[in-house]
Amino acid sequence: MMQLRPVLGISMGDPYGNGPEITVRALADAEIYQRCKPLVVGDETSMRYALKVAEKLHGIHLELNVVSSPAEGKYTCGTIDLMDLGLVPADKIPDTSELKEPKPFGVGACALGGEASFQYVVKVIQLAMDGQIDATVTNALSKEAINMAGHHYSGHTEIYADYTKTPKYSMMLAHDELRVVHVSTHVSLRQACDLVKKDRVLECIRIANEGCKSLGIKEPKIAVAGLNPHCGENGLFGTEEIEEIQPAIDIALAEGIHIPDQKPVPADTVFSKALGGWYDIIVVMYHDQGHIPLKVKGFVYNREEKHWEAVAGINVTLGLPIIRASVDHGTAFGHAGSGHANELSLINAMDYAIRMANAKKER
Repeated sequence: MMQLRPVLGISMGDPYGNGPEITVRALADAEIYQRCKPLVVGDETSMRYALKVAEKLHGIHLELNVVSSPAEGKYTCGTIDLMDLGLVPADKIPDTSELKEPKPFGVGACALGGEASFQYVVKVIQLAMDGQIDATVTNALSKEAINMAGHHYSGHTEIYADYTKTPKYSMMLAHDELRVVHVSTHVSLRQACDLVKKDRVLECIRIANEGCKSLGIKEPKIAVAGLNPHCGENGLFGTEEIEEIQPAIDIALAEGIHIPDQKPVPADTVFSKALGGWYDIIVVMYHDQGHIPLKVKGFVYNREEKHWEAVAGINVTLGLPIIRASVDHGTAFGHAGSGHANELSLINAMDYAIRMANAKKER
């Protein structure tokens, strides 16, 4: 049976970041429109600049269809449907009529960019909560910029949790079939160690299990990483595995959740095993424990030509009442505006959002 095309609400990201240009490049792919209906939420001024840059540098010719609601979208390749929030004045974006050679904006984090990118996110959340779109996909915003604008959040995840009134949630990073869920994210490493508690570890195991099912994996295989070297060596290097992590695993096993090892796995081997197909997802204890292996696999830099050949990997917030997938990279203020950003992470995020939207309809 042919699957319906879900409507994806794509937040444009910081107008002085790489979001507009990678959005244009991603939506030049005809295959995207065979699988979904993408709707960009952002600013017409920024998108028109990105379109001009894509045409000049890459020969990409696309039209812009400005709409006031998702129902007005054309959703056909060759046209980008945009809900324009009108937050970025034309004089705050380079004049495309005089565009000769695109250069980086050179603006960086600012209150205008922070306010605009924050409002794009709030809008896609509202559209999803109202049932007007099937999933949300977010481009990069700057934590510094949104705080400069007076919105005191540490990132997308916390904004989504607040605006959807979700008390229990977790970040999942993914690249291809390698997936991780974090016990803690945007806190200091010292604080992260203190947050490894039985209840939170158990909560993340449950969220990981449900997250895999939301992707259509019927019987997820879950690994739980240890916190300390060698999982503490029976208390020699730390007791968190004994006192907090193992008790959480035992409860999850009793609930029928499939944890093949039935105990914590040392972090220096768990990712290699996952790449070998042992697990569908790994519960990690802190931010960098999960981010580093994902980015080593997904980010590929060409040292001879001095450019990124791949910036892959995505971020999904699990536990929400709506679907949210995101790029797993920053705004790249130093290069944004030049037209050389890599769209692969956004394409991957859209792919995950489509899979989750279709799996949700089938459950």
